[in-house]
Amino acid sequence: MENKKGIANIINTFSTKEESVLNTVKVSRLVKSEDLNHHGTLFAGRVAEWFVEACFICGAKHTEKPENIVCINIHGLTFTEPANKGDIINLETKIAKVGRTSFVVYGKITKNNSDKILSDGFITFVFVDENGKAIPHNIKLAEPIDDEDIKIRTRTENLR
Repeated sequence: MENKKGIANIINTFSTKEESVLNTVKVSRLVKSEDLNHHGTLFAGRVAEWFVEACFICGAKHTEKPENIVCINIHGLTFTEPANKGDIINLETKIAKVGRTSFVVYGKITKNNSDKILSDGFITFVFVDENGKAIPHNIKLAEPIDDEDIKIRTRTENLR
């Protein structure tokens, strides 16, 4: 009997760990010549496109209904340093806030193997039916797992 409890605890720990892993979606992109601007660095418009796409993928994985997701607001995307041809751009996204029919995804962008954030921001999505009417998405926001999650969620309170 004692052994079965131990196994149950291991399974529960594994399930909890799996759920927290599912909350973060990671996408990487290679910066190619066609992604560069007139300065020879990564074009901000291309980064914005990749950012929206990665945040959308995060929402789609959580709702499992990408056809019902509509982007309604990109909340600030500030760039702190350039990226160059050959860099690997890493986009890490997670659900930061949920309402009944809307949800906010946080995304951060790094390059290569660095943890330094090149840019970060939030996107608000609304879940809609085939007529464009907002409907409940049923996303459940997991408890914050670290200080970064707490800071991100605090930042969502100031979004408009």
